[in-house]
Amino acid sequence: MNHPTFYDAIAAIEMFDPLADFLGALPEGRVKISYADCVTLAGHSCPTVAGAFLMARVGLERLYPDTLPRRSDLLVELSGAEDAGVVGVVGHVIGCITGAGGIGGFKGMGGKFARNDRLRYGVAFDGDVRLTRLDNDATVTLRYDPSAVPGDPRMKPLMLKALHDEATPEEVATFQSLWQGRTRAILTAHDTTPFLTLTKETP
Repeated sequence: MNHPTFYDAIAAIEMFDPLADFLGALPEGRVKISYADCVTLAGHSCPTVAGAFLMARVGLERLYPDTLPRRSDLLVELSGAEDAGVVGVVGHVIGCITGAGGIGGFKGMGGKFARNDRLRYGVAFDGDVRLTRLDNDATVTLRYDPSAVPGDPRMKPLMLKALHDEATPEEVATFQSLWQGRTRAILTAHDTTPFLTLTKETP
């Protein structure tokens, strides 16, 4: 797939998928989900998709420090309502990464491999996203605020012109470069503390 080159610099999230292993869908059940995969899922690359990817990656690293995360063996909770702002987009991306499904998700086989009712919205807690391991109840809660990485002031007027078909090809190209530049800055930051924080962690 042809995409901005910085996508390839973002480390993929590697997991063990027990269902894929059982069905022989992937060798040894190992799956790698890249940022480019999430862009394909969402249909766009933006600070929201970038934040969802980073929250999933940081949360999984904390929950599984010494082993591969187990896909679908996680509960994903969001404090916001599914239809509020970009909350649904965040849930969709993290659900895809972790294998967590909503009420219509895969119900399993023979009492195993279920993924349904593991993506929940409107849960009361201090943070944006909470991930819980279902085997040991360890949790990590995260908060993400992309406003800590402001966009170029030229971006909004250029976007408005492009939306109204009033922008020149050069202006469209400039807008796209500025938009992806902000997303790249978030994804490649060496210190994510200004915009991504752990608000609570339980072993």
